[in-house]
Amino acid sequence: MTLDYRCPICSEPLSKTNNTLGCINRHQFDFAKEGYINLLPVQFKRSKQPGDNLDMVQARRAFFATNHYAFLQQSLARLVASKTPKVVIDLGCGEGFYTQAIAAAITDSTAVYGLDISKPAIKYAAKRYNKPHFSVASSKDAPFKSEYADVVLSIFAPVFTQESARLLQPDGTLIVVGPGPKHLFELKQKIYDDVRLHEAPECPEGFEVVEQTLVEDNQSVASDIVEHLIKMTPFAWKFKDSHYNELAQSEAHNVTFSFLITQYKKVTE
Repeated sequence: MTLDYRCPICSEPLSKTNNTLGCINRHQFDFAKEGYINLLPVQFKRSKQPGDNLDMVQARRAFFATNHYAFLQQSLARLVASKTPKVVIDLGCGEGFYTQAIAAAITDSTAVYGLDISKPAIKYAAKRYNKPHFSVASSKDAPFKSEYADVVLSIFAPVFTQESARLLQPDGTLIVVGPGPKHLFELKQKIYDDVRLHEAPECPEGFEVVEQTLVEDNQSVASDIVEHLIKMTPFAWKFKDSHYNELAQSEAHNVTFSFLITQYKKVTE
């Protein structure tokens, strides 16, 4: 399958020669031995190690090695496959947990791209999964031409509205996954006196809601896995040693996993 990246520096098309992508302006990018391509030039980085650090990546790896999020993973794979897309772009794909399941559920003729600003995450994804095309790149300025994708995904990642609209074909679908009302409710009770339910996301400007689905399950989770789960969430910094010690007193904990899957279409004028 032909890769269809554009240069992150000058936006010209990139073509592959041996193990390198290059454009007419002689900007070149080499594929890593794991199979991914780094399309985040050093001058575009805001820090030496942008994105999630290795500790966060390892916590997600350990948690995703279980089956606790499999019901969400398979729901997304079925949803994307039902649209028979030609091109899918997963913005902020992390370790590729959802990207690879989507790639496995659709035809080999579909191009599935996963990108993330975190090099450790992409390195792991490319090393483990060989069907999607993985790149280190910015979701704010994705290395693809305009109106390239049938489906753009943002799964527990920031939604860059203008960039998502640029990437999508006129009849394409933006799929956003975020926390449902009671996501991790039991864990939040341990650190907050008043636990607030998550609210549905606001509709991104320039889009309209097509459908919103609540996917939810309450599961028993082993204490050591709960610790990995906490470390991959935004409220990890709220957990103190005393909270972890309390969790360790029980072998397992009941946890509510709640997700909102929202499909959007671009507003036509």
